[in-house]
Amino acid sequence: MKISATIALVLSQCITESYAFSSQIQNRINSVARVSSAPTTLFADVTDTDTPQPTPTPRPSEGMEIEHEEPEDAILHIAPKAMIRLRELQKQSGDEIVLRMGVRNGGCSGLSYVMDFSTRDKIEEDDAVDEYTSEKIVCVVDAKSMLYLYGLELDYSDELIGGGFKFFNPNAEESCGCGSSFGV
Repeated sequence: MKISATIALVLSQCITESYAFSSQIQNRINSVARVSSAPTTLFADVTDTDTPQPTPTPRPSEGMEIEHEEPEDAILHIAPKAMIRLRELQKQSGDEIVLRMGVRNGGCSGLSYVMDFSTRDKIEEDDAVDEYTSEKIVCVVDAKSMLYLYGLELDYSDELIGGGFKFFNPNAEESCGCGSSFGV
């Protein structure tokens, strides 16, 4: 009998606290409703200048003039900031840069980008090759990755947090937040 009375008391307290909590929530909802008594619409007028509109995040090289000539029918496009960074890496190494791009299984979205530096003697027969002759930079994409990387824009960001090479892929149906993996 004592156990039943204790359970009943606990349930009674829970119900009372729950009701008090519900009352607090209802009071908060009512106060918000009083503050915003103006009618709301689902779709804002496009010409409404009072409503702040989200601005798209600009790409790192947006607005920069292209400082290099791309090969005709290039596999991927190298943005000006990425080309500047590749030139810096080339100066550090002292050699011609062969940039090898590809994809592999893995990452948050299913496929992840692979980017490495190589030498001319490691270019395979079935690799697609773009040569940026004025910069002495060669871009190589293996045959299996061509389907996923054709039309990709390679850019570079020098931001302290999240900086590095950035991939903008028109073939990706989804992309993870870090930008290093994608899905098709």
